[in-house]
Parts: sequence; structure tokens; C-alpha cells
Amino acid sequence: MSGLGLMIAFLIAIIVMIVAISRYKIHPFLSIMTVSLVLGLVAGIPLVDTKVDGKTVQGIATVIGSGFSGTFTSIGIVIILGALIGGILEITGAAFKLADLIIKLVGKKNPELAIELMGWVVSIPVFCDSGFVILNPIRKALVKRTLASSAGMSVALSAGLYISHVFIPPTPGPIAAANTLGVGNNLLLVIAMGAVVSIFPLIAGYCFVKYIGKKVKTPEDINDGEIVKTYEEIMASHKNIPGAFMSLAPIVIPILLMALGSISNMAKWTGIVSELCVFLGTPVIALAVGVIFAVIQLVSSGKTSEFYELTNETLKVSGPILFVTAAGGVLGKVIAVSGMVQYITANAGILETIGIFFPFILSAILKTAQGSSTVALTTTAGIVAPLLGVLGLDTPMLTTLTVMAIGAGAMVVSHANDSYFWVVTNFGEMTPDQGYKTQTVCTLILGLASMAEIWLLSLVLR
Repeated sequence: MSGLGLMIAFLIAIIVMIVAISRYKIHPFLSIMTVSLVLGLVAGIPLVDTKVDGKTVQGIATVIGSGFSGTFTSIGIVIILGALIGGILEITGAAFKLADLIIKLVGKKNPELAIELMGWVVSIPVFCDSGFVILNPIRKALVKRTLASSAGMSVALSAGLYISHVFIPPTPGPIAAANTLGVGNNLLLVIAMGAVVSIFPLIAGYCFVKYIGKKVKTPEDINDGEIVKTYEEIMASHKNIPGAFMSLAPIVIPILLMALGSISNMAKWTGIVSELCVFLGTPVIALAVGVIFAVIQLVSSGKTSEFYELTNETLKVSGPILFVTAAGGVLGKVIAVSGMVQYITANAGILETIGIFFPFILSAILKTAQGSSTVALTTTAGIVAPLLGVLGLDTPMLTTLTVMAIGAGAMVVSHANDSYFWVVTNFGEMTPDQGYKTQTVCTLILGLASMAEIWLLSLVLR
């Protein structure tokens, strides 16, 4: 099959995949893999490797295998190491130390801004769901201390966590998307752009929080006599919390090493110094060094006995992400060899017009339909990767902005099919209706604000 029929088959395949995941609750891994297999067969990929005009044409099994293994080869270890760093920061109390640094920087008179930035920093290595649970006691203490709106503070924390969750490695979603799109070896650029692209949504989220906090009241806003620990009591309950340097080191050191590697390449250094810089700047090695600093935290906190179980839990958490990411790589591989790219290239007028908005729209549809931002990020990246040239997004900077556009779409919108929606509403003591007015609307605003900034950046950064 080729031409228009292939495009129709592709659209049907995407719709079937979304319905299977969101309505029939079939696991994304099975849904994506099944759709990839069927789409490959419909597209005419041969059952086995064959020779055509002296050239080997890969069979469907080979295509699936190469798409799957390619993802594991390049990104699997990075995702595991990033998740392990986040887990150690959580159990040692270093995440609280990072929050403390933000409180001191912003001040106690701006509780919404403080909690939003606190969430933004903590969620760089920690999943947003876990980050909300970790920081919720601090949020409750700040609500009692400052008399700020409980709903507003919940949404501010949620927004900060969510923004870095979809934009900034070592969170697995953006790492996987960057790798699939071919900028996985330049994570420093992805991290830098993730920080830059965070500006508009942080501002938009803060403005929305100040507005919605006056409109929505929760039981937490009523003085019900509940005894809530002060911020200092929460900090004191964690013994041997690492200092500022050690808390930052597992995050900052890998970034600095990747920066050193990039500088070495740009400056065209030679010799052993260059080799060492490039080696240490490789994402896998840089994050491995970050893990070493995190383990030092663990030792100084006297929690080495928890390391085995933490590693085990990290592998359990990382496993589904890895497999869904690999499945997205399979779908991208099927698209790449099916002839679809050639057809789209020959009829690229519409896509060239849409440009950077295409990955945003596709990611937003997937996110809204099935709930998981990580699935939206990885799946959209697999679909978009073969189309970068057609969309005119194949320079390193524009490809990085494509990663950001996919992340922006992966925020739109959080509602009842998203586990994070229930984490925010339940811990924030909001009803589902209040959750729709706050969390759902806020994530829509965050996504649109992010995309507006990404579009403006795409006009000047090529």
C-alpha cells in the first residue's frame, strides 16, 4: 500500500491505539506494538527479509526488532540512572533541602511563587506524582503559616512539578523523546532549552493561581483545628539531611560534565583531555557520576541499608517507561520504512505550514485521550522522528524545540484519566469538580503558554 491509502491506514491506526489505551484500558505497550505490527503488514512490509534488486528489504520482524532494541541501546541506562538519582534524593531528604533553598531565595511572602519554583526544581529528577506527595506537607504548612489559598497552593505546586516533568531531563519522558528525535547525545541543549521554555508557563501558572485561589475554597481553608507540622519541624524530622552542595551535586554535576563535553566538541580540543571530556560528557557517564554523588548522600544519611530495595523499586518504575518508549521506537521505525515519509515529502505543503505545531497537536491529542504524559511524549516522538525533514525541523536547535513542543502537548490536559489529576485533587482536598476548575484548566494554560514561547523561539532560533 502507498499514497493516500497508507495515510488513511496510519490515521486509523492512531485512532485505534488511542481508543485501545483510553477506553479499553489496554496497556500502552501492547497497544502500540499491536498497532505497529498491523500497520506494518497493511503498509506492505514483507513478512521476512527479502532481496529486491540486489538490496535487502527488512521483514516486519526485523523492523520491529531493530526499532525496539535501538531504543534500549541508546536510552535505557539513562532512564534508569535518572530515576535512581530521583529516588535517592527523595529518601535522603535532599529533595526537602532543594525546597529549602527555593524558600530562602524567593522568601516567605510569596508562598505561591515559592511552592511553584520548589516543585519545578524538585521535579527535575523526581516524578511529578512523587514530588507532589513529597512536598505536600510543606505546602500544608505554608498554607497554615501564610493563610494562602489551599487550592491555589496545590495548583501552584502541581504546575511547577509538571513543567519540569515534561521539559527537563533527567526526567525519563524528555530524555526518551530527545533520544528518539536524534538529540539524545546533546542533553545539555535539551536541559537548557527546557529551562528557557519553562519561563512562560511558570508565569502563566502563577497568574492563574493568584486568580483561581480566590474562587475555589477547600476544607483546608477552614481552620478545623488540625495540627500541621511547621516547615522547620518537617525539616527536623529528617535526620542527617545533606547540605546544599551535596543536595545539588547529583543534578548539577552531570549538567556540568555534559557542558564540558559540548565545549570540548565545539572548541575542537584534541588529545587525552578531549577524550576525557567527551567521555565524561556522555549522558550515560555523566548521570553515572551523578549516581555516585547520590550514593555518597545515602551513605552520609545512614540509609545504605535501603539502597538495594530502592534500586529494585527504581527498576520496577523504570521498566514500564522503557518498554513503552521502545514500543514508540517500533512505531517510528515502521513509519520510516513503510514509504509514508516519501509520500508525505511529496505532498508536504500542509505540514510545512503547520511546522512546529504538528508535534504539539499530536502530543496534546494523545495526552488528553489516554492520560499519561510520558506515553504522549514517547509515542509522539516515535511518530514525528521520520518527519523532521518534512516539517523543516531537522536542525539540532529546531529538533530540540520539537522535543519541547511535544512536552507542551503532553501537558494538555490533565483530567480524570490521568493519575496525576487524582494525586493533586486528593492531596489538595479538592472535589473532582474543583479539580477540573483548577488542575485541568491550569494544565491547558500551561501547555498553550509553553507552545506560544516555543513558537516565538522557533522564529529566531534555527
